[in-house]
Parts: sequence; C-alpha cells; structure tokens
Amino acid sequence: MAASLKLNNGASMPVLGLGTWQSPPNQVYEAVRYAIEEAGYRHIDCALIYQNEAEVGKAIKYVIDKGVVKREDLFIVSKCWCTYHSRDRVMLGCKESLSKLGLDYLDLYLIHWPMGFAEGSELVPVDESGNFIFSDVDYVETWQGMEDCYNAGLVKSIGLSNFNSDQIKRVLSVAKIKPVNNQVECHPYLNNAKLIDFCRKHDIVVTAYAPLGTPGRHWAKPDEPSLLEDRVIKSIAEKHHKTPAQVAIRYQIQRDVIVIPKSVTPSRILENSQVFDFELSAEEMAAIDKLDRGLRLYPTTKAMIEGSKYNPFTIEY
Repeated sequence: MAASLKLNNGASMPVLGLGTWQSPPNQVYEAVRYAIEEAGYRHIDCALIYQNEAEVGKAIKYVIDKGVVKREDLFIVSKCWCTYHSRDRVMLGCKESLSKLGLDYLDLYLIHWPMGFAEGSELVPVDESGNFIFSDVDYVETWQGMEDCYNAGLVKSIGLSNFNSDQIKRVLSVAKIKPVNNQVECHPYLNNAKLIDFCRKHDIVVTAYAPLGTPGRHWAKPDEPSLLEDRVIKSIAEKHHKTPAQVAIRYQIQRDVIVIPKSVTPSRILENSQVFDFELSAEEMAAIDKLDRGLRLYPTTKAMIEGSKYNPFTIEY
C-alpha cells in the first residue's frame, strides 16, 4: 500500500488510513496492531474525543518495538478537541494526545470542529437543560495555537476538519502556516464535490470520513438508504468481483481524496485495504457521482452544530 498524496508542505500522506472513531478501547488495540502488522496500513486516524488514544498508542508501540515499522513509516493523525480552542490550550490538547499515544510528534494535527466548547474538565460541557455550552473563541485564534504546535515541533503538519469554504478562507487570510488538509464527511450520498474542488484550488487535500456511509449506525432512521445496499454500488462491485465497501473506497481514491474507513474486524480491515488492484471506469465514476443527495449521516446533533455561530453547515459547502 504505497499510494499517497503529496501535501502542500511536501509531506506525503497515505491515501488509505484506519479510522478509530467509536472503536472500543478493548478492541482498538488489536484493530490497529492488525492493520499495521498484517494488512499493511501506515496511516491511523485518531482524536482526543474518541477516548481510545492510549490503546492506539500501545498498538503503535508494539509494532515499532517488534520491528514491523519504524516511527517514520507511520502517519498518525489526531485532532484538537472543542474544549481546547483558546490559543494557550491548543498545545495542552496536543500534548495530551501525544502523551496518550506515546509519541514525540504527530504527522498531522487538525482542528476537529470550527466551534469551541466551554473550557474545563468536561469534554462535552452541557447546562442543566442538556444544551451544549459554547465558548466564544474564534477558530482563527485556535489556528494560531495550531501554528504554535507546529513551531514547537510537536506536529509535522496542521489542518482542519468539518470546515466550510468560508471558514477555510478566513483561516487562509491569517495563516502563517497553510492548512494541508480538511477532513469532512464524504461518501457517494454526500460527495462534497464543490468543497473538494474549492480545497483543491487552494492546494488543500481532503480526507473523507464515513466513506462507507456508516453502515452500522444505530441512529439511522428507518427510511434512510443504506449505501452498501445501493443497487448502483452493488452492480459495479459485482462487475469487478469486489465488495460494495471496496467500490466506495476506490471511488474516493480515484478522486484524489484520502479515505479512512473504520473497522475493528480483521477481515474487514483487510478487505478495505484491497482496493489498489482494480480501477473504476469514467462511466462508473459518473454513475456513483449521480448518487449524491446531500445526505449527512453522521450524528452531528442539531444542538451541537446549530447552537454555535461557527456552525459549518449554514452554507452550501
């Protein structure tokens, strides 16, 4: 799995990574170990809010100590959580992730969301009515903290997550160090073509999370479509003797979008990596493009998003 994309700072980022959101701490160790040692993954996507970075770190230590890989062979991503948005707290959050992961540096550090939460001991602060308590910290200030982390040598690259085009423009207008990446929900039912095109024009690589349409989501409404059951995806998969998941992953790779499917099941982790031995035709890519319906599947609760003036979903892209 050598395929990678060049970032605007010259670094190379593997196009396929293992996502770890909602991977239980007691399962994520084995998932990460297997992904690196058995399936050839070199890119692991993490975040402080996932609350499993310590177990991810133990797996990374295991494969390095065993000689499977060197640290420089891996591309480890983490994210600055919403309660660490003040400039002086960004580095605290970064150091906390580094400590849990047992690493000296991150290959990429992202601002997880453009909006900040009230800063304190709670990762998800809510009031007595259960409403999120937001901070007034501007993500432009947060970006300055990200640059501090870069200048301190704690991170090799910095970027964004869940930012819209206007928010990216604001960051670019003040950035001394340009963001290399924007990680967003992206799958054939929400292909984010306009945002990807915008990022590409600004030399920012996009990472797709939820590339398989989060098939195991327990919050799905009964009438919500299932991407991996889509007849277009299934027919293309049958033609290539591949699975619908492999087609959905390959679709992103051919768009020059980095993809981070999440699984803790070894067979699926391996299956998700076997996407470099076939190619979708232009007609097949166009057919998948047509599946776009602007459907957000991730549980970005309305209270979390709409309660903040930095809600990224108020404009088209």
